Amino acid sequence: MRTIAEINDKISRQCAVAWTVEELKARVIEVGVTQAAREVDIIATGTFEPMESSGAIINLGHTDPPIKIRQCWMDGVLAYSGFGAVDLYLGATQVAEEAEESRAWGGGYVIENLIAGKPVHLRALGQATDCYPRTAFETTITRDSINQFYLFNPRNVYQNFVVGVNGGDRPLFTYLGPLQPRFGNAVYSNPGAISPLMNDPDLQLVGIGSRIFLGGGIGYVAWEGTQHFPLQKRLANRTPIGPAATLALIGDAKQMSPQWVRGCYFKNYGPSLMLGVGIPLPVLNEAVVAHSAVLDQDLVAPIVDFSIPRRVRPTFGLISYAKLKSGRITLEGKSVRVAPLASLYLSRQVAQTLKDWILAGKFLLSEAVAPLPCDRAFLPQDLGGSQLTMD
Repeated sequence: MRTIAEINDKISRQCAVAWTVEELKARVIEVGVTQAAREVDIIATGTFEPMESSGAIINLGHTDPPIKIRQCWMDGVLAYSGFGAVDLYLGATQVAEEAEESRAWGGGYVIENLIAGKPVHLRALGQATDCYPRTAFETTITRDSINQFYLFNPRNVYQNFVVGVNGGDRPLFTYLGPLQPRFGNAVYSNPGAISPLMNDPDLQLVGIGSRIFLGGGIGYVAWEGTQHFPLQKRLANRTPIGPAATLALIGDAKQMSPQWVRGCYFKNYGPSLMLGVGIPLPVLNEAVVAHSAVLDQDLVAPIVDFSIPRRVRPTFGLISYAKLKSGRITLEGKSVRVAPLASLYLSRQVAQTLKDWILAGKFLLSEAVAPLPCDRAFLPQDLGGSQLTMD
């Protein structure tokens, strides 16, 4: 029906038709897939959720005399410095090393503050060499006083995830947040039918080089994400029944906004980063609309008991996102309250913002330079040979 070049021409002339993914789903119910596919050019999807496998590449610029940084702290948070002399990688989940009361502070907050233009204290120790004689450096940096500052996130935008519950007798503090004992609550992470990759189940539209909304700026799909598992079992509609595809993302943090990049902290687990990601789906043919018409009642996630401290935990079967979003599920005869980890409201706002950019001619689509692999297995690190005793 269309090519990306044709769609971009319409965007440039501000005559493209863009809908949010929820508008698309509603229109399909009204007029069907075929008619909806004739009417729309781009489907805007979005999510806003914790994405802990995230971080920032930062280049400080050289001091006088120069320093070869080998240890560095930014507002008390250790940044990795084991490559260029003044290149750093600040991980979103790195915990502050200072006083105990600072344990609720970490890399995600430092990234947010830098994006917001706030000052960040930096302390560095160097390895003395003939070309880098300086051994210590302390200063205050801002977004505008450093060179490169971009997010490089190894794993974002899970295609699907799990529902966490706790069948044990004590509270558990997890990457899904607190799970109350004896199935006191349940938490799900993925936003379901509005989630970007749920609407492109076989990764036909999203590939390496795809332009996206990232943190309020322009970003790109850099590679497959870590733990990318497209071979996950799937329903007849091709959506996965658990964690599946992931994306590695990159984007200029100097363009971003703290509205869409926020530090967060999970009690007794650690810091992380709430991140807004929007992915445009070009309507190249009718099949794109058919996949994007999927509803929450047609998507499922596994209910996993986190009280079993093993890599493979027992599950209580699959449950639809429609039931999850109702706010209560039934588990072993008990009514259990449910909450999303993703912000459904802000996920919708990401999609709406991306749609607005497209309609204003400010966001063009990009052709992928290579497809994402669809044959990756998920390899665990089990102990081989003799068992080791862990003290």
